[in-house]
Amino acid sequence: MVKRLLLLVAISAIALTGCKSSGQTSGNVTVTESTLPTAVSTPDVTTVVPTTVPTATPGASASTLPTKGSDSSSSTLLKGVTALRLADAQKGWIGGKGWIAHTDDGGVKWKVQYTGTGEIEQVFALNSQDAWASEGGTSKLLGTHDGGAHWSAVGTVPNQAFLHFVSKKEAYSGNAKTVDGGVKWVKLQVPAGIQGDAYFHDSKNGWAVRGTKGKVEVLRTQDGGQNWKTVMSRSSVATLTGTVIRSAGVDDAWIELIGESGMSQTSYSLFHTKDGGKNWQTVLVNSTAGAGPAPGFPMGETSGAKNTGSKPGPLYVVNTDVAFMGGSCPACDKPNSVGWTKDGGKTWVNGTETFTGYGELLLGMADANSGWLITNDNAQPSVMYTTNSGGVKWNKVHTFDAP
Repeated sequence: MVKRLLLLVAISAIALTGCKSSGQTSGNVTVTESTLPTAVSTPDVTTVVPTTVPTATPGASASTLPTKGSDSSSSTLLKGVTALRLADAQKGWIGGKGWIAHTDDGGVKWKVQYTGTGEIEQVFALNSQDAWASEGGTSKLLGTHDGGAHWSAVGTVPNQAFLHFVSKKEAYSGNAKTVDGGVKWVKLQVPAGIQGDAYFHDSKNGWAVRGTKGKVEVLRTQDGGQNWKTVMSRSSVATLTGTVIRSAGVDDAWIELIGESGMSQTSYSLFHTKDGGKNWQTVLVNSTAGAGPAPGFPMGETSGAKNTGSKPGPLYVVNTDVAFMGGSCPACDKPNSVGWTKDGGKTWVNGTETFTGYGELLLGMADANSGWLITNDNAQPSVMYTTNSGGVKWNKVHTFDAP
């Protein structure tokens, strides 16, 4: 009788222990924001009045998410690819609606590494082991440091700007900065009235664009946002509706200015500097009949190189000399194309191949020669192509699941 009683007590204790929580949480973080001060302008310098930059409230500890199976064993359908990033020509990640997948053979085979609830909006890879992804809806920032064997929710993304890490701990998203891998974010200050998102190459050097009536300005900071200097100013007939900024070095900036739209066309221009804005190379001038002049140019401007397509596609900067850009033609049977420069923008080459797919075009390059391209369509499967010839020739390597 005593032995039976002791046995019952032991079983009860084990059962109670098994019901306790593991203590893992989502790792979400709330960013405390305040209104940025009004900028005080001089003819060429904008000084932002210093204030204390708020610190984000730390989230709970990150939770480890288990690796899922491969294509052949996973029930997750790889359809509607929404994000792409290479670690090198063979390894990289893609994301979709509720999943992240990885390849180590250049896209021929894919393995699902993470499943969730939100759409993956961005993926960034520092190398083949360290990568991050932002999840829409939940605003989770996910991270891996073992090539995707485990993904952890490390915090939340502070905004919808371009997310890029410069080390395992330091990253930027627009004018937000983290130095602990994305758990906490602080805001770097930007001038009033900028169009689109600012871009910080590092903790000191950043770029922003401001559009005023009849003029467009590019501004630069070299002290982390405390002071901004106008480094390019151009008269502009077009209304500035968007910007894309990328940088491949401390003094390097690629500035895409997006203008007006009409008749399934969007006008845009692309400029490049290697010396901090002292000198600018006009790379593209895509004025259109339906949308008017490109930003920074007068009506009827026909000089300058022109990318194929009637709308801008994704811009991918490889280094200070090499950049690729997609083009979109919604009225064409094969609406997608890719062009490039390999001399800093002095010359532009339009690729001769075109691709089907009326959804978002995704583009990523490992170097000047090797890259990936994924087309999307609401009615057809996403398709992946790769190039080893710098965009001259593209090879179809994978057709994903039908929508």
